[in-house]
Amino acid sequence: MGRAFEFRKARKMKRWSAMSKAFSRIGKEIVMAVKEGGPEPDSNSRLRQVMQNAKAANMPKDNVERSIKKASGADAANYVEMTLEGYAPHGIAVFADCTTDNNNRTVANVRSYFSKCEGNLGTNGSLEFIFDRKGVFTIEINQITMDLEELEMELIEGGLEELEVDEEAITVYCNFPDFSNMQKCLEGLEIEIQNSELQRIPNNTKTISAEDAKLVVKLLDKLEEDDDVQQVFHNMNLTEEILKSMEE
Repeated sequence: MGRAFEFRKARKMKRWSAMSKAFSRIGKEIVMAVKEGGPEPDSNSRLRQVMQNAKAANMPKDNVERSIKKASGADAANYVEMTLEGYAPHGIAVFADCTTDNNNRTVANVRSYFSKCEGNLGTNGSLEFIFDRKGVFTIEINQITMDLEELEMELIEGGLEELEVDEEAITVYCNFPDFSNMQKCLEGLEIEIQNSELQRIPNNTKTISAEDAKLVVKLLDKLEEDDDVQQVFHNMNLTEEILKSMEE
């Protein structure tokens, strides 16, 4: 999971390199969170999650507070969450999580990206069997004072499935239904969450050549550049050859 997660994270940072676009997408998440659970972060775990991610993205506190206030108003945009899925060239499965105020526009745009890149948009649910939905939490390692084995035992209470450690961060994985429990568990341990999100992790990957991967990467880029698309997942095996070609 770790390498694939880091790659997706790197692509997300590239996609969000324009700060105004990053803030716009976080703003949508704030609207959804406030409409779901109200404007008070103490009683709205989803809003706390978005605020943590806003901090990680260096979104100014004033911007966050304005977004919450705007989301609480009667004239707040009515966003809905939707998923779109299909196959890129060479049988690569692609899953896009979207937040939109116009379903028809979003579906038409995403369909056009698949078509232009020789792929096909499928029906909802057709690729669910390829991906497992996981909660992913990132924690700065220098704030952890307890032994890692002790931490792991504590997080099992929150539904821990896997714990990955590198020089800078600890990445915590849990199943989708345990996302809220894990967030509460980490908060109960007074551990500051650097970033948290739901990921679709492929339960199997497909290996293709770097040459064949070019159209797949083109499709992923088009999807990630769309303002209605929040996250993009795929089951392409990220070989060294493919990673190298993408860096060029």
